[in-house]
Amino acid sequence: MTIRLAVDGRGEHRRAFLDRMVARSAGRVEIAFHTGEPVADIFGPDLNRLRPDRNGGLPMHDFRLRGADLPLLAQPEFRTMVETAVDQLHRTAPTYRYRSHNIQNLQDYLDTYHILAEAMAQKLLETRATHALFMNVPHVGYDTILYHVAQAMGLHVTVLSQTIFSNQFFSMRRIEDQGLFNPSGITAPPMPIERGSAPELFYMDPRWQKESPRGRIGARAVASFLRHVALRRPLSLLNPAYMVSTLRRIARIYGTLPDWRDPFARFFHDNELAYFEHLADHETADFDLDRPFVYVPLHNQPELSTSALGGIWRDQLLLIEALAADLPEGWAIYVKENPRQGAYARGPMFFHRLKRIKGVTLLPSAANTHELSRRARFTATVSGTAGWEALRTGRPAVVFGAAWYRSLPGVVLWQSGLDFEAIAGMTLDHADLEAAAGALLSRCHDGVLETIYTRIVEGYDREANTERVSETMLGLVEGRISPTFGEPA
Repeated sequence: MTIRLAVDGRGEHRRAFLDRMVARSAGRVEIAFHTGEPVADIFGPDLNRLRPDRNGGLPMHDFRLRGADLPLLAQPEFRTMVETAVDQLHRTAPTYRYRSHNIQNLQDYLDTYHILAEAMAQKLLETRATHALFMNVPHVGYDTILYHVAQAMGLHVTVLSQTIFSNQFFSMRRIEDQGLFNPSGITAPPMPIERGSAPELFYMDPRWQKESPRGRIGARAVASFLRHVALRRPLSLLNPAYMVSTLRRIARIYGTLPDWRDPFARFFHDNELAYFEHLADHETADFDLDRPFVYVPLHNQPELSTSALGGIWRDQLLLIEALAADLPEGWAIYVKENPRQGAYARGPMFFHRLKRIKGVTLLPSAANTHELSRRARFTATVSGTAGWEALRTGRPAVVFGAAWYRSLPGVVLWQSGLDFEAIAGMTLDHADLEAAAGALLSRCHDGVLETIYTRIVEGYDREANTERVSETMLGLVEGRISPTFGEPA
């Protein structure tokens, strides 16, 4: 049987993987349709911006309801699925993007989900798609809806995901399978891990972990502010008092935060202004590393670590509230904001809600995440690499979401009523961690999916990488290669 493949993948390098895989299949695989980049059959960003004049190649405004999405509506987790997609569609709302959609309320988001889901379902039927391939974990909105529909309609689904390890990527049939495998019984060389070392993450700036000079307002911040006023509230240009007072507020924020923060260089909005004012209020917070505490480093949002892998825990305050419910007397919860974060999912009510949780301290920017990880009784996270770092230092990690390392020794999956003292007293065998991590590596696939990760591959060869990745993709799609996580092929 010929495989009819619906593919989501953005970027020229992913197009090269796809073309090579089809050629390699010698007719066994045909492309039903491709979503993602401008030259694809469906241009994803146009779908997320919901432009009526450009529907990205998907007939959102032309089709008539035929009930193609009924299998999706029958899913027991349908409401959770909708909520996940709405969260992701919100990333292109007017409060966070200049090139945005115009969705204004919850009903608009629900209507959009149903329209996109029906259109995706009809596209799958019309093109006779039998399989679906996602070259990254769906997490931006339209791709998640396509994933939901493909799963509900019973297509053979394959999801790929880049790892933090050089030249390695994961695969799975379902997003919620990430991190699920049984390391026992796998014969593989252990992964050498320097005890107590932090993972080397090229995307982390060392300035984020130490005291830095205070910043100063610059030309880009002023330009962003003026652009916002001109586009969103042009009459304010005629109000000198508003203009001067807002520029003073912006300058005060820059003078309070470290100089590596440039809050308004790319985008200004009143919500961003309020967020950074709240954040600046905590730059002088006191905290004691000698007392028992749980370390909670917040994820950047919107991003796949929460909006795709977090489930209900994409609401990170819910995670902190769950911890606080079982927090022993005398313990604290130290929360550190992500250095990349902006106002998304951090409105004024976020800080009000955070202040109401017992035992919580929001740490200043200069608090060192590596020291916090070493000194904490344990680290709690949705799915972030902070949990992996904790394991490397010999400390436990409590994980709430689909973290890739959640089957490794030292990880505790959250459940209500956790015994904090027992978790803190866990003894982690470093050799066991190296063995289990080696077993995980043996289930990974060679290759680079994300071009930014080529910088950690010594002697990277683009042509050889395209060959490797396309060969593996074909094997996964045809079922000849077992996925990293979940049930074997």
